[in-house]
Amino acid sequence: MGTHVIKMPDIGEGIAEVELSQWHVKVGDLVVEDQVLADVMTDKAMVDIPSPVHGKVIALGGQPGEVMAVGSVLISIEVEGAGNLKESDNPAPVAAKETPVAPKVEAVVESKPAAPRTTPVCQGPMVAREANERPLASPAVRKHALDLGIQLRLVRGSGPAGRVLHEDLEAYLAQGQSNASAPTAAAYAQRNDEEQIQVIGMRRKIAQRMQDATQRAAHFSYVEEIDVTAIEELRAHLNEKHGASRGKLTLLPFLVRALVVALRDFPQMNARYDDEAQVITRLGAVHVGVATQSDVGLMVPVVRHAEARSLWDSAAEIARLATAARNGKASRDELSGSTITLTSLGALGGIVSTPVLNLPEVAIVGVNKIVERPMVVKGQVVIRKMMNLSSSFDHRVVDGMDAALFIQAIRGLLEQPATLFVE
Repeated sequence: MGTHVIKMPDIGEGIAEVELSQWHVKVGDLVVEDQVLADVMTDKAMVDIPSPVHGKVIALGGQPGEVMAVGSVLISIEVEGAGNLKESDNPAPVAAKETPVAPKVEAVVESKPAAPRTTPVCQGPMVAREANERPLASPAVRKHALDLGIQLRLVRGSGPAGRVLHEDLEAYLAQGQSNASAPTAAAYAQRNDEEQIQVIGMRRKIAQRMQDATQRAAHFSYVEEIDVTAIEELRAHLNEKHGASRGKLTLLPFLVRALVVALRDFPQMNARYDDEAQVITRLGAVHVGVATQSDVGLMVPVVRHAEARSLWDSAAEIARLATAARNGKASRDELSGSTITLTSLGALGGIVSTPVLNLPEVAIVGVNKIVERPMVVKGQVVIRKMMNLSSSFDHRVVDGMDAALFIQAIRGLLEQPATLFVE
């Protein structure tokens, strides 16, 4: 028998040290070639470290949360024969996943290639979890469960890694397991349990960057309401006419188009500010970051060259990137390089928000939920679909008047949707 020692690989970009985020093996485990051993976090990305050999784990080189130097011993594996006693410096790290930089929150599903892990299989609508165990579910599913009066921890998830889906809620209700039944005494029992969660990996990077953004930039926010009745009618018409052949349109591609058109008159918003060099770089290309919640935290995949995309091209790219981010498969390039960011909490968008800048960008446009409200139009009270835009800017670079005019330009484009396509 021999020992194969794997060192912390050089991930590139001049990185000298990385954070050990998570182990996927323990001492005594048998591993196969290409099985994911650990996740490590750089300043920009989460990277999977696969095994280059078959063997048995005999030693781990660090603990989750520990910052390790490139070249330090990561793991030792016992192998058949004499073994490869020379240390493996580059076990081909894979599946780089960029850390989000901005404020958009919401997050956590795990997708690891070639690792022999099992996925929970749905065997019924109800499952017992610990009282403090948080099941995997999207924000929309959580709101749906809240509306239905269902405790998510009681619902068995049929999605990846046991994720609870909308269909699982329906199956739960069909079995008569909703909270409409008489509450048990346990529901009112006193609780004194505590849970400590170490802030490491992706969550630590998000925390650091959010703190950095609020400390370095001079944030100010501007909120305006928009009548989206006309744009919603156009969207419904286009979906009815072209949805089957070109795909369904959400509001997001229209917002991306509005950004592109408005930025022609406000190039100072499509910029990055290097506060150390004291240089503002305005860009002609519009690379729109779209804040996306994933199971590992907030990610900001980038729709590149939005200025050159049609509505359906933007819609397809947004959907592709969101899926890749949520599944942990977005590449480093797909998660970096944005020039302005769009953040939306969808149906949970609330009335007003104060998004945090995605440094080094100088503007972020936040979308709140659409609600029907009575409005006075030409002296008549009518029902209109209204939506707020809650946007933030870096006051070191963007003046308040310019920010207001920029948002008013977006408002005008969305309220008169034909102007989105007038060159």
